[in-house]
Amino acid sequence: MRIRICYTEQAEVVRELISKFITNMKEFKKIKRRDFIGTTAAAAVGLTVVPSNVIAGLGHKPPSDKLNIAGVGIGGMGFGNLRRMETENIVALCDVDWAHSQRCFDHFPKAKKYWDWRKMYDEMGKSIDAVLVATADHTHAIVAAHAMTLNKHVYVQKPLTHSVYESRLLTKLAEKYKVATSMGNQGSSEEGVRLIQEWLWNNEIGEVTKVEAFTDRPLWPQGLAAPKMGMWPPDTMNWDLFIGPAKFRPYHRMYTPWTFRGWWDFGTGALGDMACHILHPVFMGLKLGYPTKVQGVSTLLMTDSPPDSEVVQLIFPARPKEKGIKINFPEVQVTWMDGGIRPMKPSEWPEGRDMNYDGGGVIFHGTKDKLICGCYGRNPWLMSGRVPNAPKLIPRIELSHEQDWIRACKESPENRIETASPFSEAGPFNEMVVMGVLAVRLQDLHKELHWDGPNMEFTNIRDNEEFKFCIDDGMEIIEGHPRFNKVWSDPINAQVFAKELIKHTYREGWILPDMPA
Repeated sequence: MRIRICYTEQAEVVRELISKFITNMKEFKKIKRRDFIGTTAAAAVGLTVVPSNVIAGLGHKPPSDKLNIAGVGIGGMGFGNLRRMETENIVALCDVDWAHSQRCFDHFPKAKKYWDWRKMYDEMGKSIDAVLVATADHTHAIVAAHAMTLNKHVYVQKPLTHSVYESRLLTKLAEKYKVATSMGNQGSSEEGVRLIQEWLWNNEIGEVTKVEAFTDRPLWPQGLAAPKMGMWPPDTMNWDLFIGPAKFRPYHRMYTPWTFRGWWDFGTGALGDMACHILHPVFMGLKLGYPTKVQGVSTLLMTDSPPDSEVVQLIFPARPKEKGIKINFPEVQVTWMDGGIRPMKPSEWPEGRDMNYDGGGVIFHGTKDKLICGCYGRNPWLMSGRVPNAPKLIPRIELSHEQDWIRACKESPENRIETASPFSEAGPFNEMVVMGVLAVRLQDLHKELHWDGPNMEFTNIRDNEEFKFCIDDGMEIIEGHPRFNKVWSDPINAQVFAKELIKHTYREGWILPDMPA
């Protein structure tokens, strides 16, 4: 019989009981395992027995024990993630759109259903071990942050957060509470990302000063004006809970479920959707940190919706050379493209070979060779045709991305092997991704922006700088000719707007935990 004891004020009594068994190690070693477990169980009669929690500090959860997992945002990617977590107990499901989530409810009929994750935490917090977060981008941070303050392990879909500040917060909360974390960029668990890092570090292509990356997304509509009229939300949706911390606006079916990423208040466009997959081997392989300079250009930039296509350039300063790595890390320019834009093919490019592999691609321009890979870091190859034979420095993951997180959840913080995308790495990486969003949304300042990463602020936006957004392009076809009568916003203070993008002002009733020191 195996029991688990709730870590309350009675924990000290448990420790004392256990210590009596190990006072004399010679005699303790003579006790059979079965007798020891039985005796301990008898001694612990009367203590609270819970279905799935583990005593903090009294060891890790055995792999055979099952976690109690709650899912928040379970109608889309969340359902797929939960199906890959079915080795565990799926005990609670939360979503604001119950029609879209019905298939998940049907698949896990024993799980308790909720509209509001806050109520779920209040009612089931003590019996939940871990939380999957796969809501719209703008609520990733608040759901995950409060879970961590309750000492819950968290798996958060990409992008990790909607803003720079939120990424920094999740990074620090994970460090403070020592929970197992993972961002849902599943390519980080695959072989390609590891090979790319090992090839780069083994000096297979020389020093890298330029990287170009792209995706064929978006697949959803972007570059849109907000609907002029709202609609009544269906009875199966709680629109107020979907809005969450964002500024309230009337419901319209254009906003959700699948299209939320095409609206600034709820998503981060094609950049946030795919850069977390495509730029991950770039961030890891080149040991990137904070960029120092950023700029973006795009098709017509609207107030409410990301552009149809965009280009972002980020400059990273030189980084220290690390032990065991054979290359230096000079200043590097990383360029991102989406919406149909892709890099020009180098002169050596094999004729007829498509640059797009599984939704995007990357070209590392080295001083000796070029390294190319697809989305998720898949199918890496060298332009020269040479196949590297670099030492395998990075442990391989044999489990799925989700199962590797579950494995980490069951290990004690002191002995935990981190996941492939823990918040200690995913947080700073996501700051790079959403920095691209800032560059695009501030492009009408018409200059390269200078970024102070540690202090999360731009250093070259003046107090009196202003710009305007296009609210509606006013396009009409008159006698066969397009005419535009664009509607522009009032002048916007650039510094105030930039600070709001970096750290959002949450709607009343929605609060993030404090930033740990």
